[in-house]
Amino acid sequence: MSAIVTATAFWVTRPGIGELKHEALTAIGEEDVLVHALYSGVSRGTESLVFNARVPESEFDRMQAPFQSGQFPAPVKYGYCSVGRVKQGPAHLLGKTVFCLFPHQNRYVVPAAMVLPVPDDVPAERAVLAANMETAINGVWDAEPMLGERITIIGAGVVGCLVAYLCSRIAGVKVTLVDINPARQVIAERLGLTFCTPDQALDDQDCVIHASGHPEGLRQALDLVGNEGRIIEMSWFGEGEIRLPLGGAFHSQRLSLRASQVGQLPAKLRPRWDYQRRLALALSLLADSQLDALINSESDFEMLPQLAPQLFSSDSNVLCHRLRYSSAN
Repeated sequence: MSAIVTATAFWVTRPGIGELKHEALTAIGEEDVLVHALYSGVSRGTESLVFNARVPESEFDRMQAPFQSGQFPAPVKYGYCSVGRVKQGPAHLLGKTVFCLFPHQNRYVVPAAMVLPVPDDVPAERAVLAANMETAINGVWDAEPMLGERITIIGAGVVGCLVAYLCSRIAGVKVTLVDINPARQVIAERLGLTFCTPDQALDDQDCVIHASGHPEGLRQALDLVGNEGRIIEMSWFGEGEIRLPLGGAFHSQRLSLRASQVGQLPAKLRPRWDYQRRLALALSLLADSQLDALINSESDFEMLPQLAPQLFSSDSNVLCHRLRYSSAN
């Protein structure tokens, strides 16, 4: 351990600016692991809010990532999609490829209980989607899809695509994925999903799951859902405020609008489920090679400060951006 005294991490140093910083590693205890990162995934929706200082002050505590350093708005080290190899630690983990909810950093020391081995049938390159899959699982749990339902997902980002992918695997469920960008049809088709643009979307849906991050998408959800239907809101708008037309069918058709947030398990599942079990499920569901379609951008970790402004801009076409770490780290 004495030969490794520092790590390199990505920090948001001020709104819209990121830098690589060197920092000392903590000593490894008996119950800790030293992980060398192989890949990390950029969770573009949430990390865009962090990078552009759009996290509301009221949410500073709730938005804390498990191994975040610094404070909002900046400087802050943020992220939660790291895949690496255990170089030092308990024998049952030594040499294993593991997933950890850690920021973008080339090596780190964490409690062994905070890493989860990646299944043998899931490539390390794809395992960066685990946190997004966790969010999607929670959204599907909150939506409670039933056999034979008509379900529309608005927003073909990574989470929206994963929610649609999961729902489509329930017997008899007819799933439609909606996005304003017609180019997302290619990705939807690679996932075996029906795709349409907003002007083509069908109404009278049993459930509409909104994951676009745009107010217009939520407004459309109110138009598409049928009588007594339910809307699940998975977007988080940060400091933004939105207006909704609740004076129309919302009351007369007895519609329901519920929030889904990955930070809490659905109440009915808490007696049997915890976060580790949910994350293990997320990793196991990544065995399907079709999901590689969601990773449409990649770079070396060292390039992140230069790429971040465009990567986190509102006009970026990136779904999941994957960072590669040098094997010599």
